[in-house]
Amino acid sequence: MRFKLGLIVNPLAGLGGSVALKGSDGAQTAAKAIALGAEPKANLRTRAALEQLLAYREQLCIYTVNDSMGEQVAKELGFDVEVVYHSERSTTAQDTELAAKALQAIGVDLLLFAGGDGTARNICHAIDDALPALGIPAGCKIHSGVYAITPKAAGRVVEMLVKGELVTLSESDVMDIDEQAFRQGAVRAKRYGELRVPSELRYVQAVKNAGGKEVDELVLADIAAFVVSEMDEQYQYIMGSGSTVAAVMEEMGLENTLLGVDLVQDQALIGQDMTAQQLLSAVEQAPTKLVITLIGGQGHLFGRGNQQLSPALIRAIGKDNIIVVATKSKLQALQGRPLVCDTGDSELDDELSGYIQITTGFNDHVLYAVGHFEE
Repeated sequence: MRFKLGLIVNPLAGLGGSVALKGSDGAQTAAKAIALGAEPKANLRTRAALEQLLAYREQLCIYTVNDSMGEQVAKELGFDVEVVYHSERSTTAQDTELAAKALQAIGVDLLLFAGGDGTARNICHAIDDALPALGIPAGCKIHSGVYAITPKAAGRVVEMLVKGELVTLSESDVMDIDEQAFRQGAVRAKRYGELRVPSELRYVQAVKNAGGKEVDELVLADIAAFVVSEMDEQYQYIMGSGSTVAAVMEEMGLENTLLGVDLVQDQALIGQDMTAQQLLSAVEQAPTKLVITLIGGQGHLFGRGNQQLSPALIRAIGKDNIIVVATKSKLQALQGRPLVCDTGDSELDDELSGYIQITTGFNDHVLYAVGHFEE
């Protein structure tokens, strides 16, 4: 008996990330992202997941949507493919929902989908909890607990199911935020329901911690004071997203893009809410360091909400010039799980793995593991 794998790809997912649009919801936003030079990545991330299943092509069949919504990438990899829903030339949220309904109707064993929180909302709205589902992370916003920790990890979970291994199914929250408020620097997260997800904990991420403001303001002030005291005027500093980095900007008296990426030199703001290409151009002009924090609850350093930090940019900066800041309480909340890099470049993720120094106070540091989650 062959495993019936349902597959839906949102080919527009993640388009807004690299060009600082902080989302891709809606046709107008996607069109604007493409006009700004964004390149679609959802099918590349789907390919990374499906490549983990190449050895099992005789044991499964992929039921999917035509063209770039699943058919194309699955056929390119040599899988047996059956198209059960045809979308129009411009894919919409309605296409995702109708495709999900069609896949549930034919009785697929698992629905694998690539996108972000908007896509997860569509899937949640369309199917009931009788159908297990799992997300391949491909969007700008991934707050939901229904996504694998990386695309390859999604493939590993499907592999376990195809091999007949026991995998627990759990109800996981589908979360999303208001993109308009997000672009104004406010996080307004809302729970939209649950999906039944194969919950292999090595491979499936937690729901992102809500809020955005650190509780311990004194610790944040210590971290910020130390980072600023160590800044070299010969370097420019890329300031990543998140409230911990925002505290460093506040220490310098600079306006901060809470959910974007800014550029600072000699404690002066020289670039605000920058795109991936703008950052790469800036790095080519002067030596650069990067100040980032991790996503609370999930532990991602790269690949969640900071797609402006492209693999090319990270390589240009160099691992030794990455300054990670976090409170110890944020690290303790991970319960020993390694930090995660999901840059979209597997070789770079490997290079970033190992132990890194994290600034947790004034001249106070800890060593913490960064894993790749590919084994």
